[in-house]
Amino acid sequence: MRRPIPTWSPLSQEVLADQLGTYDRMRAAGPLAESPRGVTLFRHADVVAAASDPAVFSSAASARRAVPNAIDPPEHAAWRALIDPFFAPARMAALEPRVREVAEAIVGALPRDASIDAVGAIGYPFAVRAQTAWLGWQGIEDELLAWMADNHAATRSGDPERTTAVAAAFDEIVRAQVRRRRRLGAAAPADPTTELLAATFAGAPLEEGDIVSILRNWTAGDLASMAAALGVVVHFLADHPEVQQDLRSHPARTAAAIDEMLRIDDPFLVNRRVTTSTVRIGDHELAAGGRVYLNWTSANRDEAVFGNPQAYRPEQHAPHNLVYGVGIHACPGRPLATMELVVAVQALLQATPGIDPAPDAAPERETYPLGGWRRVPVRLRARQM
Repeated sequence: MRRPIPTWSPLSQEVLADQLGTYDRMRAAGPLAESPRGVTLFRHADVVAAASDPAVFSSAASARRAVPNAIDPPEHAAWRALIDPFFAPARMAALEPRVREVAEAIVGALPRDASIDAVGAIGYPFAVRAQTAWLGWQGIEDELLAWMADNHAATRSGDPERTTAVAAAFDEIVRAQVRRRRRLGAAAPADPTTELLAATFAGAPLEEGDIVSILRNWTAGDLASMAAALGVVVHFLADHPEVQQDLRSHPARTAAAIDEMLRIDDPFLVNRRVTTSTVRIGDHELAAGGRVYLNWTSANRDEAVFGNPQAYRPEQHAPHNLVYGVGIHACPGRPLATMELVVAVQALLQATPGIDPAPDAAPERETYPLGGWRRVPVRLRARQM
């Protein structure tokens, strides 16, 4: 028997005041709920099933062309074949020393025994400097930091005109980098941006719009993601001094630890899909052409998979962790993100004997559709001489 789909209001004050708690309650009540934005899936099994079935849950859900995120098979595989080598292990290993220099410089300049905001003082500058070091976008750090602030404000506002204007502004930042390299010709710097301009797809040079789309995906998405992820990780570490000490003693555990911290409080809330045919989720039927949101944050806290969602068990939970997605659209930039996060966290842990919650300020959650923390006040202890 077909049951009506329950409704919810993801932007209500009640939800915004407790996003994680709301998702836990929604997941317990049923597999999905509907709002004017579309239907949201909350449970791990349903999110994995939808993400693994692009024939029914199409990624072509955006008004703008997004390569490769919003492209379905069979074209998607050809784009991933072009993009994935940019994140090959050898490339990440070669980049790591430069990223480590960035992290150590940022951490080294932070005050000790004083309150700082981990998102603003660590997350934002590290995200910008690490990305520009990778892509070769030198001299525009301040411009990117200003854009990040504008983008977050526009996203929180929910105003389509503001978000469209901010997106257009970022595309112009990207186009300026492309124009610069075209002007330089053979003298253009040897970096991934220049390499992308020389790439071909289906035997032809990449179209300008696809170049911009790929670079937008590599930067606009990663800047916000890196800052958000570092906010979550530093917040967790400040609340768990025993984990800090374990990672100082066993740095090889850092990558798995970060993944688990991000599972517990996944800042990458949702991805969109569009149904191509009628599909059933439990006792509910979704019509073709409907917009569906895969709630990664909720799925990563599903008690049916993880037991107590707050329990920190990196090795046990790793096989089911959805922080980087699943299926053909699993994040191609995972090797870069993992390397950057590990380097930043290790630099932070090695530079201070302790990270503590700030005694004079409380952390502040982000607002849907953003996840994680807007502000994470902490204190870095000074080493005793």
